[in-house]
Amino acid sequence: MKKKNQKNKRLNSGGADDGQGQKQKARKAGKAIDSDDDLGQDAQVTAAELDLDALKAQAEEEQELQDEDQSAEVEKTGPADPYLLADATYIQKDTRWKNKQRTLVFCSRGVTARFRHLCDDIRKMLPHHKSEPKFEKRSNFNEINEVCELKNCNNVIFFEARKREDLYLWVGRVPSGPTMKFQVLNIHTTEEVKLAGNCLLGSRPILHFDKNFEHLSFLRLIKGLFVQAFGTPRNHPKSKPFHDHVMCFYWLDKKIWFRHYQITPETPDNQNDPEKQVLTEIGPRFVLDPIRIFSGSFQGQTLYQNPHYMSPTALRVQAKKLLRGPYVKKLEEKEDKKRRTEENKLPEDPLEEAFV
Repeated sequence: MKKKNQKNKRLNSGGADDGQGQKQKARKAGKAIDSDDDLGQDAQVTAAELDLDALKAQAEEEQELQDEDQSAEVEKTGPADPYLLADATYIQKDTRWKNKQRTLVFCSRGVTARFRHLCDDIRKMLPHHKSEPKFEKRSNFNEINEVCELKNCNNVIFFEARKREDLYLWVGRVPSGPTMKFQVLNIHTTEEVKLAGNCLLGSRPILHFDKNFEHLSFLRLIKGLFVQAFGTPRNHPKSKPFHDHVMCFYWLDKKIWFRHYQITPETPDNQNDPEKQVLTEIGPRFVLDPIRIFSGSFQGQTLYQNPHYMSPTALRVQAKKLLRGPYVKKLEEKEDKKRRTEENKLPEDPLEEAFV
């Protein structure tokens, strides 16, 4: 019995040992599997880190090359914007249309073909103009203020024709004034003179006045009004940002002489050199004889009146007087001859019929 019990204990202990050994083997196998998985994950992580390191090294090399190129360019040309002027707001280009000047350009009825072509030439030179049909002669000039208000214009250039021979130019500020009246003389339109000059349609003109417009008081007033009426505002929607022609006003022989020139470079290489530019006349040509300056718009107190002005009617009367001079002189000579003949007539002789 004792031997049987010992054998059973041995068998039980051996079974227990076998179960424990199998559990240990299973644990070792699980650990081995886990270690294999960990090794695979570690290999993947190390490969990804190697790829990231390679990409970082390549990006650093490219950045170094770009920095070297930029430093070489800076050494050659200098810094692009050392004072950060590109970010300065006070010198940025302003594209807004602030000086909203509009000029109404039209004429009265009864104008000739030459007068109408001159009005068209003025319109082509002023991109900021507005047109209007012909103004009735019988209408009051105060109605021009209403027309300008409807057209939203604050300047007016009005050509008035009389007797199909005389042309007058009215230039004024609306509605407060002043207004200037000129007689237009020696008119030569652009199509008539056929000069070689040409300019871009819609470009801004440069206004040039001679030194007399700074010394005489009424010429200073005329200059200020011409700058507002003929000067194209900056950034006007219908204008182009170029200055390729110049309007010149000269004071000579107590009259204002107008000339229009194109600005061209001497050679194509001198386009940006202001000292090597040539003026080529375009047209039109005309002369303005000042008559009177009013304080208001087509009315008001007379600020200036030209003492040397003579109306066309007075000039024609004077011309007719000069033309009739030879005929009057001939009549006077005839009367003088008749008078001398009567004075030198001999008296009757009483013996004249004695020997008949």
